[in-house]
Formats: sequence, C-alpha cells, structure tokens
Amino acid sequence: MSLLNVQSEITELKKVLLHRPGGELENLTPKWLKSLLFDDIPWLDKAREEHDAFAQIFRDAGVEVLYLADLVQESLDQDPKIKEQFIEQFIKEANITSETMKKVIFKYLMDIESTKDMVETTMSGIRKVDVPNFVKRTLSDYIRDYPFITDPMPNLYFTRDPFSVIGQGVSLSKMYSITRSRETLYGEYIFKYHPLYSKDIELYYDRTQNATIEGGDILVLSDTVLAVGVSQRTHPAAIERLAKNIFYQYKTNFKTVLAFDIPKKRAFMHLDTVFTQVDFDKFLVHNDLEKTMKAYAVTKATQGDHKLKVVPIEDKLDKILSKYLNKKITLIPCGGDDQVAGDREQWNDGANTIVIRPGEVIVYERNHITNDILESLGVKVHKMPSSELSRGRGGPRCMSMPFNRE
Repeated sequence: MSLLNVQSEITELKKVLLHRPGGELENLTPKWLKSLLFDDIPWLDKAREEHDAFAQIFRDAGVEVLYLADLVQESLDQDPKIKEQFIEQFIKEANITSETMKKVIFKYLMDIESTKDMVETTMSGIRKVDVPNFVKRTLSDYIRDYPFITDPMPNLYFTRDPFSVIGQGVSLSKMYSITRSRETLYGEYIFKYHPLYSKDIELYYDRTQNATIEGGDILVLSDTVLAVGVSQRTHPAAIERLAKNIFYQYKTNFKTVLAFDIPKKRAFMHLDTVFTQVDFDKFLVHNDLEKTMKAYAVTKATQGDHKLKVVPIEDKLDKILSKYLNKKITLIPCGGDDQVAGDREQWNDGANTIVIRPGEVIVYERNHITNDILESLGVKVHKMPSSELSRGRGGPRCMSMPFNRE
C-alpha cells in the first residue's frame, strides 16, 4: 500500500516534505534575478534560521519532516547505475551542449564523494570557477559573462510546486518556466527509485506531458473533490488530462475537479496564493476573490469512453465551495476589510497557510492583521519568522508538500 495519503487539505498532518535552502540562494545576483523568478536576494544564513524554525513547528506538533535532498540521495544510492543515470539526465536537462563539457561535468559530479553533496551541488548551480582546470572552449565562453555552467535552482524551497500528492498518488508537474523545469527531476527519481516512496505509486500526471501544471494550483478539498487553478502556470489541457487519469485510468475516489479561472499574472501566481483552507468550514482568501468567480465542474461524461463533462459555474466563491463541500463556508479576507493591509499582506503571502490539523495553521508572523483575524475566529496560529523566506514570493503552504495526512 502506498505510503502517500492526502485526502484533504486540513486533516491531521503526519508527514511533510521540505527543502532547506542552500547554495542556490547564494548564487542569486542582481543581474540574473528576473530570469530566476526572484525579486530580491534572501540572506541565506537567516533564511535557514527561519526555515529551521518552520520545520521545528512541524516537529513540535508531531509531524515527521522529510527533506528533498535526503530522499533523492536515498534514491540514487540504491544502485550506482541510477546515480550515473541521474547525472547524465541532469547534464542533458541543463542544456550543456559541448561534448567535452558534458564529460567534464559528469566527472566533476561523480568525483563528489557524498551523494547528498552531489545532489545539493546540482541544486546550487555549478559555477565555472568551481570546476577544476576549467578553460574557455566555446564562443559562448569567450563572449558571455554568465558565471554558471548549470543554473542554480533558488525556487526549490517551494516544494509544493514540482509535484503534488493527491490521494495515494502523485501529479509530477510540467513546470511553466524553463528556469524551474529541472526541479521536477528530483521527484522523478524519488518516485521511481526510492526504497519507500517508489512502491505502488500512481502517477496521475507526468513531467513529460506538453501542457503545464504546477502543484501550487492543486488543492485536495475532500476525498471526492479536487480544486485546480487555471492560472498563468497551469493550462486547461493539463487539468483535463489530470481529470481523465484520476477518473478513468486509476479509478480513484475523486468525482469532481473544480477548475477555478484566476487572473493570469504573477500576483496570482497559483491558486494557493489567493486562497487556502484553514478549517472544515473556513477559507482564507485574497480580497479580490470575494467577488463572482468563474469556475468549471469537470466530471465523468455519462456517455462515451474516457470523456469529460464540463459545466461552467459563475458564482461567489463561498457559494461554490459550500455546494461541493456540503457545508456553509466562511471566507476570511486576507488583511480584513482594509484594502491597503489586504494588498500588503497578500503580497507577503498572508493567504498562503499550511494546516497541521483542522483549525491549526502555520503562517508568516509579518502578516499580523490577518493572523489576528484568524485567532479571533478560533484558529490556532503558529507564527514563523519570514523576513528572508518571504522574499521568494511564497508562504508556508508553498514551502511544504504533505506526504501523509490522517
């Protein structure tokens, strides 16, 4: 039986995957920020302190914390051939075109004694100055001032996006940005080769598909209802493919996929940046989502093999959620009724929470107005430091991928 089990956003969390920020943040420079999807450069030492505090909140609540680099290392150490295959695939996906450089980087990575250190090196990015006896060989080497042979992956601490655990299976993302496409390579090797997490895994979506989908757009509302954001980063075709797989190929318990059409801009990056569930009947939302929304209920078609039925919905978010969750839903606006506070705290991911158990969440401490509102409504709030982590434009849910909920 699969060790993965996520049938809800809010039932008691048992096991969660994190990535402790590493050298990839030290490889951010002002010149290359935009291409790496960052607005600012977090201070690594402080970011790690904050991330360690985040992990400790989980542990103090009885949640087992897993780390991405550890799982990849355990996967690669199953067989030397798997490790070699991983390095070859990493080099290919890093777009190293020179045959000589491919051999140089293969040897460089293979010579790193610790598999975990090797994995973290692939995450951090390989600088030209780090490679022994690096010499300029190509026209690009002479003309471009780019300092890296392979790009850093600074977005990796947002473990929510490269894959998503749904029920007892996984949606392995096809990322929207080329900058983030290699992040899903780690998930591929975990779910293929890990001694525990490669067993009996149903793959509901695969990174080799053409249409893009990212984990931050996927919310497991119940054991029968899945919500997916139609965002800048998740394409409708990917949602249809996911729906067909969970309805037909794997015959899961899910009956409905609610596709929410959200604005296609970075401020609304993923569905979970604009609303997250905090209790059985409560959702924290961006102010703009209190208005009428367009959504689509995707279900099995009554006729036709592997066909889908799509029903447009236009209603207020609380009405849509109330109907499909069979209970009255209360929406809590991020920042309350103050437009300025709402916009500010939304920018700092005030609506992006991770639930430990019903009515108990982890939040960024800086969003004090939203946090006070949650506490006034009886929600237990664990406040984590966030001066550096928040610079990456993602909150506690973005930084965590539940592997198992009660």
